[in-house]
Amino acid sequence: MGGGGGAVERPDMAAARSGPEEEEEAAGGDGGSPVPAAPGRAQVFTTVVDTFLEKLVAAGSYQRFANCYRCFYKLQPEMTRSIYDQFISQLQASIKEEIQEVKDEGNLEVLFNSLDKIVEEAKDQEEPAWRPSGIPEEDVRSAMVPYLLKHRSYLRKVLKEKEEENRKVAESVLVGRDRIAELQQLIEARKHAWQAISKEQRELIRTFREPQ
Repeated sequence: MGGGGGAVERPDMAAARSGPEEEEEAAGGDGGSPVPAAPGRAQVFTTVVDTFLEKLVAAGSYQRFANCYRCFYKLQPEMTRSIYDQFISQLQASIKEEIQEVKDEGNLEVLFNSLDKIVEEAKDQEEPAWRPSGIPEEDVRSAMVPYLLKHRSYLRKVLKEKEEENRKVAESVLVGRDRIAELQQLIEARKHAWQAISKEQRELIRTFREPQ
């Protein structure tokens, strides 16, 4: 009963002391691992295309292909397999190429990234997202009025710019007309001057001829 009994620890005290430490270690283990980010829409689109191609290949299995060409398969099984592999490979390549063309023409990669960015920015907004009120007239008005006001402001700006351009063109036309009038007056003045000089020359020639 002497020294051995003092080393024994009561279970409730051990549990009370070790419980928070164990919970902290467990929480630290879970909290230390980073949460994987959600895939972007471009990645999801690529995954959907790959899944579609896998299902397409599964639907057009080699067994079905061989059943469609059973006679040829019995004569040339290896050739049938080679033709099937080439057909599937070319089919997948053709589908991927067409989908890539659609992505390039529609600029889907940039649109997907832009949409992801909009969604991420919307997460930090405190204002509630727009929800329909249930009254179509009010919903249309609330959606269209800001757009129409913005469009009206744009049209007014364009109209003001066009009016300014027309004013400058009108001023240029008036300046051109004034310049033309000045040139006409200058031409008339020079014409009269040449006529006067020509008249004086004729009179001078006549005076030299008279004594003869």
